[in-house]
Amino acid sequence: MVSFPEVWPLSPIATWLAIIAITYVLMYQYSARKLDAKEPVVVSSAVPFIGHLLGMALHGGKYTKNLGIRNRNLPVFTLPVPGSRIYVVTEPSLAAAVQRASKALSFTPIIPEVTERVLGLDKATMEITRKNLDPGPGDERGFLADIQDMVYAYFGPGNYLNEISLNAARELKSEVVAIAVSQEARCNPDLPIDLLAWVRHLVTISTAKYFYGPQNPISLDPKLEECFWDFDHGLGKLLMNLCPSVTASKAYKGRELLVKALEKYLENGHHKTGSKIVQKRVEVALQHGWTLRATARSELSFLFAGIVNATTSTFWILLQIFADPRLRSTVREEIIQIITPDEKDPHCENYQLSITNLKDRCPVLVAVYRECLRLGSDTYSMRMVRENTILADRYFLKKGAVVQIAGGVIHADRSIWGENVEEFDPSRFLEHKQQSGNTKPNQIHPAAFRAFGGGKTLCPGRHFAMNEILSLVSLVVLMFDIEAPGGGKINVPRKNDGVLPVHILEPISPVEVLISRRRDKYAEICSNVQFSM
Repeated sequence: MVSFPEVWPLSPIATWLAIIAITYVLMYQYSARKLDAKEPVVVSSAVPFIGHLLGMALHGGKYTKNLGIRNRNLPVFTLPVPGSRIYVVTEPSLAAAVQRASKALSFTPIIPEVTERVLGLDKATMEITRKNLDPGPGDERGFLADIQDMVYAYFGPGNYLNEISLNAARELKSEVVAIAVSQEARCNPDLPIDLLAWVRHLVTISTAKYFYGPQNPISLDPKLEECFWDFDHGLGKLLMNLCPSVTASKAYKGRELLVKALEKYLENGHHKTGSKIVQKRVEVALQHGWTLRATARSELSFLFAGIVNATTSTFWILLQIFADPRLRSTVREEIIQIITPDEKDPHCENYQLSITNLKDRCPVLVAVYRECLRLGSDTYSMRMVRENTILADRYFLKKGAVVQIAGGVIHADRSIWGENVEEFDPSRFLEHKQQSGNTKPNQIHPAAFRAFGGGKTLCPGRHFAMNEILSLVSLVVLMFDIEAPGGGKINVPRKNDGVLPVHILEPISPVEVLISRRRDKYAEICSNVQFSM
């Protein structure tokens, strides 16, 4: 009898290499297979099964965005991941189809898993949160359904939206005027300032006041402002939930200090001096059995929603306006044209600035706003596939998989936005004249602008955010000059897309500028301007 080693032609090392190679090929082919003939094209990773997750962890949002850009011919594609699939949608009409299929493709089941990790909610609170996520007619309503309906109702067009928008504008004006006075008193007015840090402080302080009242935790303890931004910058690590007190120590510590302060705020009843929407949020949470500590964690999420996108959006808008002198002059003139004397003031010392007119009669300002959101927003609108689904009568989606509408890919699509898609060009959102002399808005698919999501999960605060941001930008444009420290053009860095794109992205590097108070009629008027709707 001939023994096995005498006939096997390969050395032990070569044998192991052959086994590894065959195993790799089989795993690669298995991971690249379709679950159904109609399933979207599978885009495989060089590392089977876990490669895409590793890419997302290492490269943040730009990993999936780059995959989408490299596969522009695919309106949707499949990423195989351990135990599931991720379907990435990159075409507006298909994104609209996802939004219409809100029963089969729902964001609601994802909310508890995300909030549990980010906010550190306990098991008892999560049991309450997971109840009756999508109630039908006549069904008992759960916490999420009640809180979402309430927020959409409060922030929808109407009296309360006007009220909170005016409160925000007045508080922002108060802080801007205070900053102008303090900057005049500085010993060294030529000292460069980090523009994002400047805006960040202004928005954080103001938002905490107009939502949570004068006894808000950040007003009582200014050190919590830094804690808030530590929490924000560690969200990705908190979401991974791998011993967060160690792997996301700064974010974890910042979160817990903020929660402790918010719990004390609630215990003392200070929320009763805050905005109506905060009072109602606390009421709904307590009615559903949340503890004060858990409610404090929920309010941290609302504070986050109110501060972060407003901060970064305002930063990019101001940066782009002041980086281009002609654009700055145009926007400044638009705002000046809508400032009117207060008819109730016989001495003509007070003036009115209508927020509605900022939106309706300042087209370049609004175009800058929208273009900055397009360039800065790489967010993903996510849905859970609740049942096997055929999307748009073409694509099979497996139950339990996740659908991502890739905002970053759609916002970078040349077929939608033009060949200069990566450049700042607010004219994309301006009306253009036809040969007949009539004006016509640029034709862009409504689902192609993803800054606020879409469909059932369209951001409820989008109207308020626009009112708030345009009010703040108008004040800064009239009251200040912002210049490069060494003269010349202000540098506009690229966005940092190597992180989890949970909100408008920050710049890859700080932008240092000189900020000085202007001395003309309209700069002075701002101190006495009264906002109106």
